[in-house]
Amino acid sequence: MGSRIPSHKLSSGLYVSGRPEQLKERQPTMASRAVPYTGGNIKNSGDLCKMFDIYHTDQGPPTLKTSRGSSSSSQLNSGSVRSGLSSGSLGGTKSSGSGPIHPTGLITSGPIGASVGRRSGHLESTGSIGNGKPVVYGSAVTKLSEVKIRFKVSKAVMWVFVVLMVMALVVGGFLMVAVKKPLILVSIGAILALVIMVLIWNCSLKMNGLLMFLKRYPDAELRGAIDGQYVKVTGVVTCGSVPLETSFQKVSRCVYVSTELYEYKGLCGNSENPKQRCLSWGCRHAERYVADFYISDFQTGLRALVKAGYGSKVSVLVKPANVVDVNKGNRELSPTFVQWLADNNISTGDRLMRLKEGYIKEGSTVSVIGIVRRHENVLMIVPPTEPVSTGFQWSRFLLPTYAEGMVLTCDESQSADVIPV
Repeated sequence: MGSRIPSHKLSSGLYVSGRPEQLKERQPTMASRAVPYTGGNIKNSGDLCKMFDIYHTDQGPPTLKTSRGSSSSSQLNSGSVRSGLSSGSLGGTKSSGSGPIHPTGLITSGPIGASVGRRSGHLESTGSIGNGKPVVYGSAVTKLSEVKIRFKVSKAVMWVFVVLMVMALVVGGFLMVAVKKPLILVSIGAILALVIMVLIWNCSLKMNGLLMFLKRYPDAELRGAIDGQYVKVTGVVTCGSVPLETSFQKVSRCVYVSTELYEYKGLCGNSENPKQRCLSWGCRHAERYVADFYISDFQTGLRALVKAGYGSKVSVLVKPANVVDVNKGNRELSPTFVQWLADNNISTGDRLMRLKEGYIKEGSTVSVIGIVRRHENVLMIVPPTEPVSTGFQWSRFLLPTYAEGMVLTCDESQSADVIPV
Protein backbone atom coordinates (compact mmCIF):
# COMPACT_ATOMS: atom_id res chain seq x y z
CA MET A 1 0.00 0.00 0.00
CA GLY A 2 1.67 3.22 -1.24
CA SER A 3 1.90 6.45 0.71
CA ARG A 4 0.38 9.64 -0.57
CA ILE A 5 2.67 12.65 -1.06
CA PRO A 6 1.09 15.81 0.36
CA SER A 7 0.65 18.79 -1.93
CA HIS A 8 -0.84 22.27 -1.75
CA LYS A 9 -2.08 24.97 -4.05
CA LEU A 10 -0.28 28.30 -4.46
CA SER A 11 -2.01 31.66 -4.84
CA SER A 12 -1.32 31.55 -8.56
CA GLY A 13 -3.31 28.31 -8.92
CA LEU A 14 -0.33 26.01 -9.35
CA TYR A 15 -0.15 22.76 -7.33
CA VAL A 16 3.19 21.93 -5.77
CA SER A 17 4.32 19.08 -3.61
CA GLY A 18 4.98 19.53 0.02
CA ARG A 19 3.13 21.08 2.85
CA PRO A 20 2.41 24.81 2.88
CA GLU A 21 4.99 26.99 4.66
CA GLN A 22 3.82 28.24 8.00
CA LEU A 23 4.27 31.98 8.57
CA LYS A 24 6.65 32.80 11.40
CA GLU A 25 6.04 35.67 13.74
CA ARG A 26 8.33 38.58 12.88
CA GLN A 27 10.30 40.15 15.67
CA PRO A 28 9.22 43.70 16.51
CA THR A 29 11.61 46.29 15.09
CA MET A 30 12.11 49.85 16.17
CA ALA A 31 10.92 52.50 13.83
CA SER A 32 13.69 54.24 11.94
CA ARG A 33 13.69 57.28 9.77
CA ALA A 34 16.15 58.72 7.32
CA VAL A 35 18.59 61.20 8.82
CA PRO A 36 19.03 64.26 6.59
CA TYR A 37 22.50 65.58 5.76
CA THR A 38 23.35 68.33 8.22
CA GLY A 39 26.17 69.98 6.29
CA GLY A 40 27.93 70.73 9.56
CA ASN A 41 25.06 72.76 11.03
CA ILE A 42 24.92 72.13 14.74
CA LYS A 43 21.20 72.95 14.96
CA ASN A 44 20.37 70.08 12.57
CA SER A 45 22.91 67.57 13.86
CA GLY A 46 20.69 66.14 16.56
CA ASP A 47 22.14 63.20 18.47
CA LEU A 48 25.42 63.40 16.53
CA CYS A 49 26.44 66.48 18.45
CA LYS A 50 25.25 65.00 21.71
CA MET A 51 27.59 62.05 21.20
CA PHE A 52 30.56 64.43 21.21
CA ASP A 53 29.14 66.89 23.77
CA ILE A 54 28.92 69.72 21.22
CA TYR A 55 26.02 72.11 21.71
CA HIS A 56 24.89 75.27 20.05
CA THR A 57 25.26 78.52 21.91
CA ASP A 58 21.47 78.78 22.25
CA GLN A 59 21.22 75.20 23.51
CA GLY A 60 23.32 74.35 26.53
CA PRO A 61 24.22 70.89 27.77
CA PRO A 62 21.46 68.85 29.40
CA THR A 63 21.04 69.38 33.10
CA LEU A 64 21.48 66.51 35.47
CA LYS A 65 18.50 65.87 37.71
CA THR A 66 19.35 64.01 40.89
CA SER A 67 17.32 63.10 43.86
CA ARG A 68 18.03 64.34 47.30
CA GLY A 69 19.07 60.92 48.44
CA SER A 70 21.69 60.38 45.75
CA SER A 71 25.26 60.21 46.99
CA SER A 72 28.24 62.17 45.73
CA SER A 73 29.85 59.02 44.34
CA SER A 74 26.89 58.40 42.02
CA GLN A 75 27.16 61.95 40.73
CA LEU A 76 30.84 61.55 39.92
CA ASN A 77 30.25 58.23 38.16
CA SER A 78 27.46 59.62 36.01
CA GLY A 79 28.23 59.76 32.31
CA SER A 80 26.75 63.25 31.92
CA VAL A 81 28.87 64.62 34.72
CA ARG A 82 32.05 63.07 33.30
CA SER A 83 31.37 64.45 29.86
CA GLY A 84 30.65 67.84 31.33
CA LEU A 85 33.96 67.88 33.18
CA SER A 86 36.06 66.65 30.27
CA SER A 87 34.55 68.79 27.55
CA GLY A 88 32.57 71.97 27.26
CA SER A 89 30.21 73.78 24.96
CA LEU A 90 31.29 75.22 21.66
CA GLY A 91 30.94 78.82 22.60
CA GLY A 92 31.96 78.57 26.24
CA THR A 93 34.74 76.49 27.72
CA LYS A 94 37.57 74.93 25.72
CA SER A 95 37.22 71.38 24.49
CA SER A 96 40.11 69.06 25.14
CA GLY A 97 38.86 66.48 22.63
CA SER A 98 37.00 67.16 19.41
CA GLY A 99 36.47 70.61 17.96
CA PRO A 100 33.72 72.22 15.88
CA ILE A 101 32.03 70.57 12.93
CA HIS A 102 33.26 72.03 9.65
CA PRO A 103 31.00 72.57 6.62
CA THR A 104 32.26 69.25 5.25
CA GLY A 105 30.64 67.43 8.16
CA LEU A 106 33.98 66.27 9.62
CA ILE A 107 34.74 66.65 13.31
CA THR A 108 38.30 67.81 13.73
CA SER A 109 40.56 68.63 16.67
CA GLY A 110 40.78 72.33 15.82
CA PRO A 111 42.68 74.49 13.34
CA ILE A 112 46.21 73.60 12.32
CA GLY A 113 48.71 75.23 14.65
CA ALA A 114 46.19 75.72 17.46
CA SER A 115 47.82 73.12 19.65
CA VAL A 116 50.95 74.05 21.50
CA GLY A 117 52.87 70.92 20.59
CA ARG A 118 52.62 71.42 16.82
CA ARG A 119 54.96 74.39 16.56
CA SER A 120 58.45 73.74 15.29
CA GLY A 121 61.13 73.85 17.92
CA HIS A 122 63.64 75.60 15.64
CA LEU A 123 61.72 78.80 15.02
CA GLU A 124 59.93 80.71 17.75
CA SER A 125 58.44 83.95 16.54
CA THR A 126 57.13 86.69 18.74
CA GLY A 127 54.82 87.78 15.95
CA SER A 128 53.73 86.78 12.51
CA ILE A 129 56.39 87.12 9.85
CA GLY A 130 55.94 90.26 7.81
CA ASN A 131 54.51 92.58 10.45
CA GLY A 132 57.85 94.13 11.39
CA LYS A 133 58.22 92.46 14.77
CA PRO A 134 61.55 90.79 15.57
CA VAL A 135 61.89 87.05 15.07
CA VAL A 136 63.48 84.96 17.81
CA TYR A 137 65.20 81.83 16.49
CA GLY A 138 65.95 78.68 18.43
CA SER A 139 69.13 76.71 18.96
CA ALA A 140 69.27 75.58 15.32
CA VAL A 141 70.28 79.09 14.24
CA THR A 142 73.67 80.56 15.14
CA LYS A 143 73.79 84.17 16.28
CA LEU A 144 77.01 85.71 15.00
CA SER A 145 79.08 88.59 16.26
CA GLU A 146 81.10 90.99 14.16
CA VAL A 147 83.72 89.27 12.03
CA LYS A 148 87.19 89.98 13.40
CA ILE A 149 90.23 89.47 11.19
CA ARG A 150 93.45 89.33 13.18
CA PHE A 151 97.12 89.18 12.30
CA LYS A 152 98.65 85.78 12.80
CA VAL A 153 101.81 87.08 14.43
CA SER A 154 102.69 86.09 17.96
CA LYS A 155 102.83 88.76 20.63
CA ALA A 156 106.38 87.76 21.50
CA VAL A 157 107.58 88.62 18.01
CA MET A 158 105.76 91.95 18.12
CA TRP A 159 107.34 92.88 21.48
CA VAL A 160 110.82 91.88 20.28
CA PHE A 161 110.37 94.05 17.20
CA VAL A 162 109.27 97.05 19.30
CA VAL A 163 112.23 96.63 21.65
CA LEU A 164 114.67 96.46 18.74
CA MET A 165 113.26 99.63 17.20
CA VAL A 166 113.54 101.51 20.49
CA MET A 167 117.12 100.30 20.93
CA ALA A 168 117.95 101.38 17.37
CA LEU A 169 116.66 104.89 18.09
CA VAL A 170 118.67 105.10 21.30
CA VAL A 171 121.85 103.88 19.58
CA GLY A 172 121.31 106.27 16.68
CA GLY A 173 120.89 109.21 19.01
CA PHE A 174 124.04 108.29 20.93
CA LEU A 175 126.07 107.96 17.73
CA MET A 176 124.76 111.27 16.43
CA VAL A 177 125.97 113.02 19.59
CA ALA A 178 129.31 111.15 19.82
CA VAL A 179 130.29 111.04 16.13
CA LYS A 180 128.58 114.27 15.11
CA LYS A 181 126.88 112.54 12.16
CA PRO A 182 123.08 113.00 12.06
CA LEU A 183 122.86 110.75 9.00
CA ILE A 184 122.77 107.68 11.22
CA LEU A 185 119.72 108.93 13.14
CA VAL A 186 117.99 109.97 9.90
CA SER A 187 118.54 106.48 8.45
CA ILE A 188 117.12 104.81 11.54
CA GLY A 189 114.16 107.21 11.51
CA ALA A 190 113.49 106.42 7.83
CA ILE A 191 113.49 102.70 8.54
CA LEU A 192 111.11 103.20 11.45
CA ALA A 193 108.76 105.32 9.32
CA LEU A 194 108.77 102.64 6.62
CA VAL A 195 107.81 100.00 9.18
CA ILE A 196 104.95 102.17 10.45
CA MET A 197 103.68 102.66 6.90
CA VAL A 198 103.69 98.90 6.33
CA LEU A 199 101.67 98.38 9.51
CA ILE A 200 99.10 101.00 8.47
CA TRP A 201 98.93 99.38 5.02
CA ASN A 202 98.20 95.99 6.58
CA CYS A 203 95.55 97.34 8.93
CA SER A 204 93.65 99.03 6.10
CA LEU A 205 93.87 96.11 3.64
CA LYS A 206 93.60 93.06 5.87
CA MET A 207 89.99 92.38 4.78
CA ASN A 208 90.82 92.75 1.09
CA GLY A 209 93.91 90.60 1.55
CA LEU A 210 91.84 87.79 3.06
CA LEU A 211 89.25 88.03 0.28
CA MET A 212 91.94 87.93 -2.41
CA PHE A 213 93.53 84.88 -0.76
CA LEU A 214 90.19 83.06 -0.62
CA LYS A 215 89.44 83.95 -4.23
CA ARG A 216 92.75 82.53 -5.42
CA TYR A 217 92.40 79.38 -3.31
CA PRO A 218 91.59 76.46 -5.66
CA ASP A 219 88.21 74.72 -5.51
CA ALA A 220 88.18 71.06 -4.48
CA GLU A 221 86.10 68.22 -5.91
CA LEU A 222 83.72 66.78 -3.37
CA ARG A 223 83.56 63.44 -5.16
CA GLY A 224 87.16 62.61 -4.34
CA ALA A 225 87.41 64.47 -1.02
CA ILE A 226 88.29 62.28 1.95
CA ASP A 227 87.09 62.60 5.51
CA GLY A 228 88.92 65.41 7.34
CA GLN A 229 90.19 67.13 4.19
CA TYR A 230 90.43 70.93 4.14
CA VAL A 231 88.44 72.08 1.08
CA LYS A 232 86.96 75.09 -0.63
CA VAL A 233 83.62 74.45 -2.35
CA THR A 234 81.83 76.87 -4.67
CA GLY A 235 78.22 76.30 -5.69
CA VAL A 236 74.57 77.22 -5.40
CA VAL A 237 73.01 77.22 -1.92
CA THR A 238 69.57 76.04 -0.84
CA CYS A 239 67.92 76.49 2.54
CA GLY A 240 67.91 73.81 5.18
CA SER A 241 65.18 73.07 7.69
CA VAL A 242 65.15 76.65 9.01
CA PRO A 243 65.06 79.39 6.34
CA LEU A 244 65.90 82.89 7.53
CA GLU A 245 64.37 86.29 6.81
CA THR A 246 65.83 89.79 6.99
CA SER A 247 64.53 92.02 9.74
CA PHE A 248 63.69 95.19 7.78
CA GLN A 249 63.24 94.33 4.09
CA LYS A 250 61.63 90.95 4.86
CA VAL A 251 63.68 89.07 2.27
CA SER A 252 62.70 85.43 2.77
CA ARG A 253 64.41 82.11 2.02
CA CYS A 254 67.89 83.15 3.15
CA VAL A 255 70.72 81.13 4.68
CA TYR A 256 72.39 84.18 6.25
CA VAL A 257 70.92 87.54 7.28
CA SER A 258 72.34 90.62 8.95
CA THR A 259 70.76 93.92 9.97
CA GLU A 260 72.96 96.68 11.36
CA LEU A 261 71.96 100.13 12.59
CA TYR A 262 74.63 102.83 12.81
CA GLU A 263 74.43 106.31 14.28
CA TYR A 264 76.70 109.28 13.78
CA LYS A 265 78.26 111.17 16.68
CA GLY A 266 79.30 114.77 16.10
CA LEU A 267 81.56 117.01 18.13
CA CYS A 268 79.03 117.90 20.81
CA GLY A 269 76.51 115.12 20.31
CA ASN A 270 75.67 112.25 22.62
CA SER A 271 75.70 108.56 21.76
CA GLU A 272 74.25 105.42 23.27
CA ASN A 273 77.71 103.86 23.07
CA PRO A 274 80.04 105.69 25.48
CA LYS A 275 83.13 104.27 23.72
CA GLN A 276 82.22 105.80 20.38
CA ARG A 277 84.60 108.49 19.17
CA CYS A 278 83.48 111.88 17.94
CA LEU A 279 82.91 112.45 14.21
CA SER A 280 82.44 108.73 13.57
CA TRP A 281 79.77 106.14 12.91
CA GLY A 282 79.07 103.62 15.65
CA CYS A 283 77.01 100.43 15.65
CA ARG A 284 73.82 100.87 17.66
CA HIS A 285 72.02 97.59 16.91
CA ALA A 286 73.11 94.42 15.10
CA GLU A 287 71.43 91.12 14.16
CA ARG A 288 73.44 88.42 12.38
CA TYR A 289 72.12 84.87 11.94
CA VAL A 290 73.19 81.81 9.96
CA ALA A 291 71.69 78.32 9.78
CA ASP A 292 72.46 74.94 8.23
CA PHE A 293 72.11 74.91 4.45
CA TYR A 294 72.97 72.84 1.41
CA ILE A 295 75.48 73.63 -1.34
CA SER A 296 75.63 72.00 -4.77
CA ASP A 297 79.17 71.75 -6.07
CA PHE A 298 79.72 73.30 -9.50
CA GLN A 299 82.41 70.80 -10.48
CA THR A 300 80.80 67.49 -9.54
CA GLY A 301 77.16 68.41 -8.89
CA LEU A 302 77.24 66.75 -5.49
CA ARG A 303 75.16 68.21 -2.69
CA ALA A 304 76.68 68.70 0.73
CA LEU A 305 75.20 69.81 4.04
CA VAL A 306 76.99 72.83 5.50
CA LYS A 307 76.83 72.70 9.30
CA ALA A 308 76.68 76.40 10.11
CA GLY A 309 73.96 76.30 12.76
CA TYR A 310 73.77 75.12 16.36
CA GLY A 311 76.44 77.52 17.61
CA SER A 312 79.12 76.74 15.02
CA LYS A 313 82.01 79.14 14.50
CA VAL A 314 81.37 80.88 11.18
CA SER A 315 82.91 83.96 9.58
CA VAL A 316 80.63 85.39 6.89
CA LEU A 317 82.40 87.86 4.61
CA VAL A 318 79.39 89.58 3.06
CA LYS A 319 79.37 93.36 2.80
CA PRO A 320 75.99 94.80 3.80
CA ALA A 321 74.32 97.43 1.63
CA ASN A 322 72.83 100.73 2.75
CA VAL A 323 69.06 100.52 3.01
CA VAL A 324 67.97 103.69 4.82
CA ASP A 325 69.74 106.98 5.59
CA VAL A 326 67.72 108.99 8.09
CA ASN A 327 68.31 112.45 9.48
CA LYS A 328 66.16 114.85 11.46
CA GLY A 329 64.52 116.25 8.33
CA ASN A 330 63.34 113.05 6.62
CA ARG A 331 62.64 110.91 9.68
CA GLU A 332 58.87 111.42 9.39
CA LEU A 333 58.96 110.45 5.69
CA SER A 334 59.88 106.85 6.47
CA PRO A 335 57.13 105.41 8.73
CA THR A 336 58.36 101.86 8.09
CA PHE A 337 61.73 102.70 9.59
CA VAL A 338 60.13 104.39 12.60
CA GLN A 339 57.94 101.32 13.14
CA TRP A 340 61.00 99.06 12.91
CA LEU A 341 62.74 101.14 15.58
CA ALA A 342 59.69 100.85 17.84
CA ASP A 343 59.46 97.08 17.33
CA ASN A 344 63.11 96.70 18.36
CA ASN A 345 62.81 99.11 21.33
CA ILE A 346 65.27 101.63 19.86
CA SER A 347 64.87 105.31 20.66
CA THR A 348 64.96 107.70 17.74
CA GLY A 349 66.40 111.00 18.97
CA ASP A 350 67.85 113.61 16.61
CA ARG A 351 70.95 111.71 15.53
CA LEU A 352 71.86 110.65 12.02
CA MET A 353 71.08 106.98 11.46
CA ARG A 354 72.00 104.50 8.75
CA LEU A 355 70.49 101.05 8.36
CA LYS A 356 72.41 98.33 6.51
CA GLU A 357 71.30 94.85 5.58
CA GLY A 358 73.15 91.94 4.06
CA TYR A 359 71.99 88.45 3.22
CA ILE A 360 72.72 85.29 1.26
CA LYS A 361 69.53 84.30 -0.50
CA GLU A 362 68.63 80.84 -1.68
CA GLY A 363 70.02 80.35 -5.18
CA SER A 364 73.09 82.53 -4.64
CA THR A 365 76.61 81.40 -5.54
CA VAL A 366 78.67 80.96 -2.36
CA SER A 367 82.18 79.75 -1.54
CA VAL A 368 82.59 77.71 1.64
CA ILE A 369 85.90 76.79 3.28
CA GLY A 370 85.78 74.02 5.86
CA ILE A 371 86.48 70.38 6.67
CA VAL A 372 84.81 67.42 4.92
CA ARG A 373 82.91 64.96 7.11
CA ARG A 374 81.22 61.77 5.92
CA HIS A 375 78.66 60.12 8.19
CA GLU A 376 76.36 57.31 7.00
CA ASN A 377 76.47 58.36 3.34
CA VAL A 378 75.83 61.99 4.29
CA LEU A 379 78.40 64.46 2.99
CA MET A 380 78.93 67.41 5.31
CA ILE A 381 81.18 70.46 5.59
CA VAL A 382 81.96 71.45 9.17
CA PRO A 383 84.02 74.30 10.69
CA PRO A 384 87.77 73.59 10.95
CA THR A 385 89.47 73.39 14.30
CA GLU A 386 92.29 75.70 13.20
CA PRO A 387 91.60 79.23 11.90
CA VAL A 388 91.95 79.99 8.19
CA SER A 389 95.29 81.78 7.66
CA THR A 390 96.49 83.60 4.55
CA GLY A 391 100.22 83.38 5.23
CA PHE A 392 102.69 86.04 4.13
CA GLN A 393 101.78 87.81 0.90
CA TRP A 394 105.14 89.29 -0.01
CA SER A 395 104.02 90.75 -3.33
CA ARG A 396 101.50 92.97 -1.56
CA PHE A 397 103.49 93.53 1.65
CA LEU A 398 100.75 91.86 3.70
CA LEU A 399 101.29 90.04 6.97
CA PRO A 400 99.49 86.75 7.74
CA THR A 401 95.86 87.24 8.73
CA TYR A 402 93.26 84.71 9.79
CA ALA A 403 89.52 84.28 10.38
CA GLU A 404 88.06 81.85 12.90
CA GLY A 405 85.77 78.99 12.00
CA MET A 406 84.17 78.24 8.67
CA VAL A 407 84.43 81.01 6.08
CA LEU A 408 81.55 81.99 3.79
CA THR A 409 81.94 84.43 0.91
CA CYS A 410 79.40 85.66 -1.62
CA ASP A 411 80.77 87.85 -4.40
CA GLU A 412 77.58 88.63 -6.28
CA SER A 413 75.44 91.67 -5.49
CA GLN A 414 72.27 91.20 -3.48
CA SER A 415 70.28 93.07 -6.13
CA ALA A 416 71.35 90.64 -8.86
CA ASP A 417 69.14 87.79 -9.94
CA VAL A 418 69.85 84.49 -8.26
CA ILE A 419 69.52 81.04 -9.74
CA PRO A 420 66.01 79.67 -9.08
CA VAL A 421 66.03 76.42 -7.12
